[in-house]
Amino acid sequence: MPPKSPLPAGAALVLVAGFAVLFVGGGARFAIGLTLKSVVDDLGWGRSELGLAVALFQVVSAVCMFLAGRMSDRASPRLVLAGGLLVAGIGIGAMSLVAAPWHALVLYGVVFAAGNGAASLIPVSVMVTRAFPARAGLANAAVTAGMSLGQLVMIAVLAAVLVAIGWRSVFVWLGAAHLILLPLLLGAIRGGGAARGEAHTRRAATGLSIRQAARTRAFWALLGVYAICGLDDFFVSTHVVALAQDRGLDAYLAGNLLAVMGLTALIGVMAAGAWSDRAGPLWPATASFVARLAVFALILIDQSPVSVAVFALVFGATFLVTAPLTVVFVNQHFGSRHLGGLTGLITMVHHIAGGLGAYVGAVTFDRLGGYDAAFVLMLASNVLVMALLPLLRRPRGG
Repeated sequence: MPPKSPLPAGAALVLVAGFAVLFVGGGARFAIGLTLKSVVDDLGWGRSELGLAVALFQVVSAVCMFLAGRMSDRASPRLVLAGGLLVAGIGIGAMSLVAAPWHALVLYGVVFAAGNGAASLIPVSVMVTRAFPARAGLANAAVTAGMSLGQLVMIAVLAAVLVAIGWRSVFVWLGAAHLILLPLLLGAIRGGGAARGEAHTRRAATGLSIRQAARTRAFWALLGVYAICGLDDFFVSTHVVALAQDRGLDAYLAGNLLAVMGLTALIGVMAAGAWSDRAGPLWPATASFVARLAVFALILIDQSPVSVAVFALVFGATFLVTAPLTVVFVNQHFGSRHLGGLTGLITMVHHIAGGLGAYVGAVTFDRLGGYDAAFVLMLASNVLVMALLPLLRRPRGG
Protein backbone atom coordinates (compact mmCIF):
# COMPACT_ATOMS: atom_id res chain seq x y z
CA MET A 1 0.00 0.00 0.00
CA PRO A 2 1.56 3.32 -1.03
CA PRO A 3 2.23 5.86 1.71
CA LYS A 4 -0.42 8.52 2.22
CA SER A 5 0.29 11.96 0.79
CA PRO A 6 1.12 14.61 3.38
CA LEU A 7 -1.12 17.08 1.53
CA PRO A 8 -4.33 16.43 3.55
CA ALA A 9 -2.56 17.23 6.85
CA GLY A 10 -0.96 20.33 5.36
CA ALA A 11 -4.26 21.40 3.83
CA ALA A 12 -6.04 20.94 7.15
CA LEU A 13 -3.39 23.12 8.81
CA VAL A 14 -4.04 25.81 6.21
CA LEU A 15 -7.77 25.78 6.98
CA VAL A 16 -7.28 25.88 10.76
CA ALA A 17 -4.72 28.69 10.63
CA GLY A 18 -6.74 30.75 8.15
CA PHE A 19 -9.97 30.26 10.09
CA ALA A 20 -8.35 31.30 13.40
CA VAL A 21 -6.79 34.46 11.95
CA LEU A 22 -10.08 35.58 10.40
CA PHE A 23 -12.05 34.65 13.55
CA VAL A 24 -10.00 37.04 15.69
CA GLY A 25 -9.54 39.71 13.01
CA GLY A 26 -13.22 39.64 12.07
CA GLY A 27 -14.36 40.07 15.66
CA ALA A 28 -11.89 42.91 16.21
CA ARG A 29 -12.91 44.73 13.05
CA PHE A 30 -16.57 44.83 14.07
CA ALA A 31 -15.87 45.98 17.63
CA ILE A 32 -15.83 49.64 16.60
CA GLY A 33 -19.49 49.37 15.61
CA LEU A 34 -20.28 47.73 18.96
CA THR A 35 -18.55 50.47 20.97
CA LEU A 36 -19.26 53.53 18.79
CA LYS A 37 -22.11 55.01 20.81
CA SER A 38 -20.47 54.21 24.16
CA VAL A 39 -17.16 55.80 23.15
CA VAL A 40 -18.62 59.01 21.74
CA ASP A 41 -21.04 59.42 24.65
CA ASP A 42 -18.31 58.81 27.24
CA LEU A 43 -15.71 61.09 25.66
CA GLY A 44 -18.07 63.75 24.33
CA TRP A 45 -17.12 63.26 20.68
CA GLY A 46 -19.32 63.51 17.60
CA ARG A 47 -19.97 60.33 15.66
CA SER A 48 -18.16 61.84 12.70
CA GLU A 49 -14.94 62.11 14.77
CA LEU A 50 -14.85 58.37 15.42
CA GLY A 51 -16.24 57.81 11.92
CA LEU A 52 -13.15 59.56 10.55
CA ALA A 53 -10.94 57.03 12.37
CA VAL A 54 -12.99 54.23 10.79
CA ALA A 55 -12.60 55.83 7.36
CA LEU A 56 -8.83 56.11 7.85
CA PHE A 57 -8.77 52.48 9.02
CA GLN A 58 -10.44 51.43 5.79
CA VAL A 59 -7.92 53.27 3.62
CA VAL A 60 -4.81 52.14 5.51
CA SER A 61 -5.97 48.54 5.89
CA ALA A 62 -6.95 48.47 2.22
CA VAL A 63 -3.49 49.58 1.08
CA CYS A 64 -1.90 47.05 3.44
CA MET A 65 -4.14 44.30 2.06
CA PHE A 66 -2.89 45.06 -1.42
CA LEU A 67 0.72 45.03 -0.24
CA ALA A 68 0.09 41.81 1.69
CA GLY A 69 -1.34 40.26 -1.47
CA ARG A 70 1.72 41.22 -3.49
CA MET A 71 3.98 39.80 -0.79
CA SER A 72 1.94 36.59 -0.73
CA ASP A 73 2.59 36.13 -4.46
CA ARG A 74 6.32 36.11 -3.70
CA ALA A 75 6.66 34.53 -0.23
CA SER A 76 4.79 32.50 2.38
CA PRO A 77 1.48 34.13 3.39
CA ARG A 78 2.03 32.75 6.90
CA LEU A 79 4.88 35.17 7.57
CA VAL A 80 2.71 38.04 6.36
CA LEU A 81 -0.10 36.90 8.67
CA ALA A 82 2.15 36.56 11.73
CA GLY A 83 3.52 40.09 11.38
CA GLY A 84 0.04 41.46 10.90
CA LEU A 85 -1.29 39.77 14.04
CA LEU A 86 1.44 41.31 16.17
CA VAL A 87 0.87 44.86 14.90
CA ALA A 88 -2.94 44.54 15.03
CA GLY A 89 -2.85 43.27 18.61
CA ILE A 90 -0.80 46.25 19.74
CA GLY A 91 -3.04 48.76 17.94
CA ILE A 92 -6.42 47.43 19.05
CA GLY A 93 -5.25 46.83 22.62
CA ALA A 94 -3.95 50.39 22.92
CA MET A 95 -7.40 51.69 21.91
CA SER A 96 -8.30 51.09 25.57
CA LEU A 97 -6.20 54.18 26.40
CA VAL A 98 -7.70 56.75 24.01
CA ALA A 99 -8.66 60.16 25.37
CA ALA A 100 -8.73 62.36 22.24
CA PRO A 101 -9.90 61.84 18.65
CA TRP A 102 -6.34 61.87 17.30
CA HIS A 103 -5.52 58.89 19.52
CA ALA A 104 -8.18 56.87 17.70
CA LEU A 105 -6.91 58.10 14.34
CA VAL A 106 -3.40 56.83 15.10
CA LEU A 107 -4.16 53.64 17.02
CA TYR A 108 -7.25 52.42 15.16
CA GLY A 109 -6.87 54.25 11.87
CA VAL A 110 -3.16 53.51 11.32
CA VAL A 111 -1.61 50.91 13.68
CA PHE A 112 -4.51 48.47 13.96
CA ALA A 113 -5.40 49.10 10.32
CA ALA A 114 -1.92 48.15 9.11
CA GLY A 115 -1.89 44.94 11.13
CA ASN A 116 -5.45 43.99 10.26
CA GLY A 117 -4.74 44.61 6.58
CA ALA A 118 -1.76 42.25 6.68
CA ALA A 119 -3.49 39.58 8.79
CA SER A 120 -6.48 39.57 6.46
CA LEU A 121 -8.52 37.62 3.97
CA ILE A 122 -6.07 38.28 1.11
CA PRO A 123 -3.05 36.23 2.29
CA VAL A 124 -5.45 33.70 3.78
CA SER A 125 -7.27 33.35 0.43
CA VAL A 126 -4.02 32.96 -1.48
CA MET A 127 -2.89 30.30 1.00
CA VAL A 128 -6.20 28.42 0.79
CA THR A 129 -6.56 28.63 -3.00
CA ARG A 130 -3.09 27.14 -3.43
CA ALA A 131 -4.01 24.29 -1.10
CA PHE A 132 -7.48 23.66 -2.64
CA PRO A 133 -7.34 24.71 -6.32
CA ALA A 134 -10.30 22.53 -7.35
CA ARG A 135 -12.57 23.58 -4.46
CA ALA A 136 -11.49 27.18 -4.00
CA GLY A 137 -15.02 28.53 -3.50
CA LEU A 138 -16.01 26.20 -0.67
CA ALA A 139 -12.55 26.18 0.96
CA ASN A 140 -12.42 29.98 1.00
CA ALA A 141 -15.97 30.08 2.33
CA ALA A 142 -14.92 27.76 5.17
CA VAL A 143 -12.12 30.05 6.33
CA THR A 144 -14.18 33.18 5.67
CA ALA A 145 -16.74 31.66 8.04
CA GLY A 146 -14.18 32.50 10.71
CA MET A 147 -15.03 36.17 10.18
CA SER A 148 -18.75 35.56 10.68
CA LEU A 149 -18.22 33.29 13.68
CA GLY A 150 -15.80 35.84 15.11
CA GLN A 151 -18.52 38.43 14.70
CA LEU A 152 -21.09 36.11 16.31
CA VAL A 153 -19.05 34.77 19.23
CA MET A 154 -16.65 37.61 19.98
CA ILE A 155 -19.18 40.40 19.61
CA ALA A 156 -21.70 38.53 21.80
CA VAL A 157 -19.05 38.11 24.51
CA LEU A 158 -17.77 41.65 24.11
CA ALA A 159 -21.31 43.06 24.30
CA ALA A 160 -21.53 41.54 27.78
CA VAL A 161 -18.09 42.96 28.63
CA LEU A 162 -19.22 46.38 27.38
CA VAL A 163 -22.29 46.40 29.62
CA ALA A 164 -20.48 44.96 32.65
CA ILE A 165 -17.14 46.80 32.75
CA GLY A 166 -17.09 49.30 29.89
CA TRP A 167 -15.78 49.89 26.40
CA ARG A 168 -12.11 50.16 27.36
CA SER A 169 -12.09 46.54 28.52
CA VAL A 170 -13.44 45.47 25.13
CA PHE A 171 -10.24 46.69 23.47
CA VAL A 172 -7.99 45.14 26.14
CA TRP A 173 -9.47 41.70 25.49
CA LEU A 174 -9.21 42.13 21.73
CA GLY A 175 -5.51 42.95 21.97
CA ALA A 176 -4.94 39.88 24.14
CA ALA A 177 -6.77 37.65 21.64
CA HIS A 178 -4.42 38.69 18.83
CA LEU A 179 -1.31 38.02 20.86
CA ILE A 180 -2.59 34.65 22.12
CA LEU A 181 -3.15 33.53 18.52
CA LEU A 182 0.38 34.45 17.44
CA PRO A 183 2.16 31.33 18.85
CA LEU A 184 -0.40 29.09 17.09
CA LEU A 185 0.34 30.70 13.74
CA LEU A 186 4.10 30.60 14.30
CA GLY A 187 3.72 26.88 15.00
CA ALA A 188 1.90 26.50 11.70
CA ILE A 189 4.79 28.19 9.89
CA ARG A 190 7.17 25.58 11.26
CA GLY A 191 4.98 22.79 9.84
CA GLY A 192 6.69 22.95 6.45
CA GLY A 193 4.55 20.57 4.34
CA ALA A 194 1.93 23.15 3.43
CA ALA A 195 4.59 25.77 2.72
CA ARG A 196 6.31 23.44 0.26
CA GLY A 197 2.96 22.98 -1.47
CA GLU A 198 2.58 26.76 -1.72
CA ALA A 199 6.01 27.08 -3.33
CA HIS A 200 5.18 24.43 -5.92
CA THR A 201 1.87 26.12 -6.74
CA ARG A 202 3.55 29.52 -7.18
CA ARG A 203 6.00 28.04 -9.69
CA ALA A 204 3.18 26.37 -11.67
CA ALA A 205 0.81 29.37 -11.78
CA THR A 206 -0.07 31.24 -14.99
CA GLY A 207 -2.21 34.27 -15.74
CA LEU A 208 -2.43 38.00 -16.43
CA SER A 209 -0.47 40.70 -14.65
CA ILE A 210 -2.32 43.62 -13.05
CA ARG A 211 -1.49 45.82 -16.04
CA GLN A 212 -2.80 43.21 -18.50
CA ALA A 213 -5.95 42.61 -16.45
CA ALA A 214 -6.63 46.36 -16.39
CA ARG A 215 -7.17 46.24 -20.16
CA THR A 216 -10.31 44.09 -19.74
CA ARG A 217 -13.91 45.11 -19.01
CA ALA A 218 -14.20 42.43 -16.35
CA PHE A 219 -11.45 44.08 -14.28
CA TRP A 220 -13.23 47.43 -14.13
CA ALA A 221 -16.60 45.78 -13.53
CA LEU A 222 -15.11 43.88 -10.57
CA LEU A 223 -13.69 47.10 -9.15
CA GLY A 224 -17.09 48.79 -9.45
CA VAL A 225 -19.00 45.92 -7.87
CA TYR A 226 -16.58 45.57 -4.98
CA ALA A 227 -16.42 49.33 -4.36
CA ILE A 228 -20.19 49.46 -3.94
CA CYS A 229 -20.13 46.30 -1.85
CA GLY A 230 -17.62 47.93 0.50
CA LEU A 231 -19.65 51.14 0.66
CA ASP A 232 -22.64 49.11 1.88
CA ASP A 233 -20.74 46.76 4.18
CA PHE A 234 -18.96 49.27 6.35
CA PHE A 235 -21.78 51.78 6.46
CA VAL A 236 -24.00 49.07 7.91
CA SER A 237 -21.46 47.37 10.19
CA THR A 238 -20.34 50.71 11.66
CA HIS A 239 -23.79 52.19 12.23
CA VAL A 240 -26.32 49.38 12.66
CA VAL A 241 -25.83 49.11 16.45
CA ALA A 242 -26.20 52.88 16.86
CA LEU A 243 -29.27 52.83 14.57
CA ALA A 244 -30.84 50.08 16.68
CA GLN A 245 -30.16 52.04 19.88
CA ASP A 246 -31.58 55.20 18.30
CA ARG A 247 -34.76 53.21 17.58
CA GLY A 248 -35.17 52.04 21.18
CA LEU A 249 -33.07 48.91 21.67
CA ASP A 250 -30.74 48.89 24.68
CA ALA A 251 -26.97 48.53 24.27
CA TYR A 252 -26.90 44.80 25.03
CA LEU A 253 -29.68 43.86 22.59
CA ALA A 254 -28.29 46.15 19.89
CA GLY A 255 -24.81 44.67 20.32
CA ASN A 256 -26.19 41.17 20.07
CA LEU A 257 -28.03 42.13 16.89
CA LEU A 258 -24.60 42.77 15.36
CA ALA A 259 -23.43 39.44 16.77
CA VAL A 260 -26.37 37.52 15.29
CA MET A 261 -25.59 39.14 11.94
CA GLY A 262 -22.47 36.99 12.16
CA LEU A 263 -24.64 33.87 12.25
CA THR A 264 -26.61 34.88 9.18
CA ALA A 265 -23.31 35.83 7.52
CA LEU A 266 -22.04 32.32 8.21
CA ILE A 267 -25.07 30.79 6.52
CA GLY A 268 -24.75 33.15 3.56
CA VAL A 269 -21.03 32.68 2.99
CA MET A 270 -21.12 28.88 3.19
CA ALA A 271 -24.07 28.72 0.79
CA ALA A 272 -22.31 31.11 -1.60
CA GLY A 273 -19.08 29.09 -1.56
CA ALA A 274 -20.83 25.81 -2.35
CA TRP A 275 -23.02 27.49 -5.01
CA SER A 276 -19.95 29.08 -6.60
CA ASP A 277 -18.18 25.72 -6.96
CA ARG A 278 -21.23 24.37 -8.82
CA ALA A 279 -22.37 27.33 -10.92
CA GLY A 280 -19.61 29.94 -10.77
CA PRO A 281 -19.41 33.10 -8.64
CA LEU A 282 -21.83 35.27 -10.61
CA TRP A 283 -25.09 33.72 -9.38
CA PRO A 284 -24.41 33.97 -5.63
CA ALA A 285 -23.10 37.52 -6.09
CA THR A 286 -26.28 38.50 -7.96
CA ALA A 287 -28.54 36.96 -5.31
CA SER A 288 -26.65 38.88 -2.63
CA PHE A 289 -27.20 42.27 -4.24
CA VAL A 290 -30.87 41.58 -4.97
CA ALA A 291 -31.33 40.92 -1.23
CA ARG A 292 -29.55 44.18 -0.42
CA LEU A 293 -31.83 46.13 -2.73
CA ALA A 294 -34.84 44.69 -0.90
CA VAL A 295 -33.66 45.53 2.63
CA PHE A 296 -32.44 49.04 1.76
CA ALA A 297 -35.93 49.69 0.35
CA LEU A 298 -37.48 48.25 3.54
CA ILE A 299 -35.46 50.41 5.93
CA LEU A 300 -36.37 53.55 3.99
CA ILE A 301 -40.05 52.70 4.41
CA ASP A 302 -40.03 51.61 8.06
CA GLN A 303 -37.42 51.94 10.83
CA SER A 304 -39.29 50.29 13.68
CA PRO A 305 -37.20 47.96 15.90
CA VAL A 306 -38.61 44.93 14.07
CA SER A 307 -37.69 46.34 10.65
CA VAL A 308 -34.21 47.28 11.89
CA ALA A 309 -33.76 43.69 13.08
CA VAL A 310 -34.98 42.26 9.75
CA PHE A 311 -32.72 44.66 7.87
CA ALA A 312 -29.70 43.67 9.97
CA LEU A 313 -30.23 39.93 9.72
CA VAL A 314 -30.94 39.84 5.97
CA PHE A 315 -28.07 42.21 5.24
CA GLY A 316 -25.91 40.05 7.48
CA ALA A 317 -26.61 37.05 5.25
CA THR A 318 -25.09 38.98 2.33
CA PHE A 319 -22.26 40.58 4.27
CA LEU A 320 -19.46 38.10 3.49
CA VAL A 321 -20.84 36.54 0.30
CA THR A 322 -18.43 38.34 -2.02
CA ALA A 323 -15.36 37.65 0.16
CA PRO A 324 -14.68 34.04 -0.95
CA LEU A 325 -15.87 34.89 -4.46
CA THR A 326 -13.08 37.43 -5.04
CA VAL A 327 -10.37 34.84 -5.67
CA VAL A 328 -12.80 32.79 -7.77
CA PHE A 329 -13.66 35.78 -9.99
CA VAL A 330 -9.97 36.68 -10.32
CA ASN A 331 -8.90 33.11 -11.07
CA GLN A 332 -11.72 32.71 -13.60
CA HIS A 333 -11.00 35.92 -15.52
CA PHE A 334 -7.26 36.51 -15.03
CA GLY A 335 -5.59 33.26 -13.88
CA SER A 336 -3.63 32.57 -10.70
CA ARG A 337 -0.11 33.85 -11.31
CA HIS A 338 -0.86 37.24 -9.73
CA LEU A 339 -3.77 36.04 -7.59
CA GLY A 340 -2.61 37.84 -4.45
CA GLY A 341 -1.91 41.16 -6.15
CA LEU A 342 -5.15 41.26 -8.13
CA THR A 343 -7.27 40.07 -5.22
CA GLY A 344 -5.52 42.55 -2.95
CA LEU A 345 -6.16 45.41 -5.37
CA ILE A 346 -9.86 44.62 -5.66
CA THR A 347 -10.18 44.27 -1.90
CA MET A 348 -8.27 47.53 -1.42
CA VAL A 349 -10.90 49.32 -3.51
CA HIS A 350 -13.63 47.55 -1.50
CA HIS A 351 -12.18 48.77 1.79
CA ILE A 352 -11.43 52.33 0.69
CA ALA A 353 -15.05 52.61 -0.46
CA GLY A 354 -16.00 51.07 2.89
CA GLY A 355 -14.23 53.89 4.69
CA LEU A 356 -16.27 56.33 2.66
CA GLY A 357 -19.45 54.46 3.60
CA ALA A 358 -18.64 54.56 7.32
CA TYR A 359 -17.80 58.26 7.18
CA VAL A 360 -20.80 59.22 5.04
CA GLY A 361 -23.07 57.52 7.57
CA ALA A 362 -21.49 59.43 10.46
CA VAL A 363 -21.62 62.82 8.70
CA THR A 364 -25.20 62.20 7.57
CA PHE A 365 -26.26 61.52 11.15
CA ASP A 366 -24.39 64.47 12.66
CA ARG A 367 -25.73 66.94 10.09
CA LEU A 368 -29.23 65.60 9.39
CA GLY A 369 -30.04 63.74 12.61
CA GLY A 370 -30.60 60.40 10.89
CA TYR A 371 -29.39 57.95 8.25
CA ASP A 372 -32.10 58.28 5.56
CA ALA A 373 -29.93 60.11 3.01
CA ALA A 374 -27.24 57.45 3.40
CA PHE A 375 -29.80 54.69 2.86
CA VAL A 376 -30.93 56.37 -0.38
CA LEU A 377 -27.31 56.44 -1.57
CA MET A 378 -26.87 52.75 -0.77
CA LEU A 379 -30.08 51.82 -2.60
CA ALA A 380 -29.06 53.78 -5.72
CA SER A 381 -25.56 52.31 -5.75
CA ASN A 382 -26.95 48.77 -5.63
CA VAL A 383 -29.05 49.50 -8.70
CA LEU A 384 -25.77 50.34 -10.45
CA VAL A 385 -24.29 47.00 -9.35
CA MET A 386 -27.07 45.17 -11.15
CA ALA A 387 -25.91 46.83 -14.40
CA LEU A 388 -22.27 45.82 -13.81
CA LEU A 389 -22.78 42.16 -12.88
CA PRO A 390 -23.57 40.93 -16.44
CA LEU A 391 -20.04 42.01 -17.45
CA LEU A 392 -18.68 39.30 -15.13
CA ARG A 393 -20.09 36.32 -17.01
CA ARG A 394 -17.64 33.42 -17.28
CA PRO A 395 -15.24 33.95 -20.22
CA ARG A 396 -15.74 31.63 -23.18
CA GLY A 397 -13.58 28.57 -22.76
CA GLY A 398 -13.05 29.47 -19.04
